[in-house]
Amino acid sequence: MTPRQRFLNVLHFEKPPDRLPMVEWAAWWDQTLKRWQGEGLPDGLGFEDSLRHFGLDVLLCIGAWTRAATCPSAPHHGAPIVVDEAVYSRIRPHLFPDASIEGLVKTAAGLRERHERGEIIIRLWLDGFFWFPRGLLGIENHLLAFYDRPALMHRLNADLAAFNIRVADALCQVLVPDMVGFAEDMSYNHGPMLSRACFDEFLLPYYHQVVPRLKHHGMKVLVDTDGNVESMVPWLIDAGIEGVYPLERQAGVDVAYIRKHFPRFLMLGGYDKMVMSRGEATMRAEFERLLPVMRSGGYIPSVDHQTPPEVSLSDFRTYVRLFREYAQRAAE
Repeated sequence: MTPRQRFLNVLHFEKPPDRLPMVEWAAWWDQTLKRWQGEGLPDGLGFEDSLRHFGLDVLLCIGAWTRAATCPSAPHHGAPIVVDEAVYSRIRPHLFPDASIEGLVKTAAGLRERHERGEIIIRLWLDGFFWFPRGLLGIENHLLAFYDRPALMHRLNADLAAFNIRVADALCQVLVPDMVGFAEDMSYNHGPMLSRACFDEFLLPYYHQVVPRLKHHGMKVLVDTDGNVESMVPWLIDAGIEGVYPLERQAGVDVAYIRKHFPRFLMLGGYDKMVMSRGEATMRAEFERLLPVMRSGGYIPSVDHQTPPEVSLSDFRTYVRLFREYAQRAAE
């Protein structure tokens, strides 16, 4: 069975005959890679070659950037680019570029044959309706804009929805990704950063525009939101979302709770990265925690958000060895 078929089987709650997929949706920090190179990892490996070096399945992310190279930049992280509708109108010509979609289609054409053979798994990145306005309005102003600038929020997300549909329609003429992940990051360790009322007013209508189009093309639709997402799962289901990642354990996420209360909701991630430097017994205990959910279908285990630099090359090799053992056990 090919890596892609294993991945699709699990997303459809069908058990692969040999093992679960072994993917890392966000593999490691650059500092982690530098440490490993100092500990014997060959230099010069690209991302895909690095995955293969460790014996992992290849999950690649592709997308179309919402900003052209000519778009103004924020003076520092979290600062605004847009402060009102007039400024948005001025920079609007620098957003949602056709060239970005054309570049995505070209990338997809180069991957199509290997994807069709099942050698690689493809994830489509789409900016989400919390993520995108925050990048333009700045972190603080974005949270205030739900109340202070509702018309601007709707305008931003209406434009984004139209772009996301253009992206999907153009891409799927060449290659249909196995999943799409909306980048959102709209929760933190105590739960959502916005209320259900704000979600329903400012995000839900645009999910309802885009998600049916994605499903029509044949993609499984998930959301990438850090932190504790448990209370948001019903919101996402109402939006047509089929799953979520990365399920960060340090934020208190319990994949067993989500499986119990939402048995057909897809999950990706969930392996506590903080245990990976604590020895084999601790790493094994984490896999034991996840094994019942791995066996239930619809769950693809993965490090819950990039392997950190305190994890040695030897630690990571132990993690991969245990990953393979438990991926096989889950398919028995």
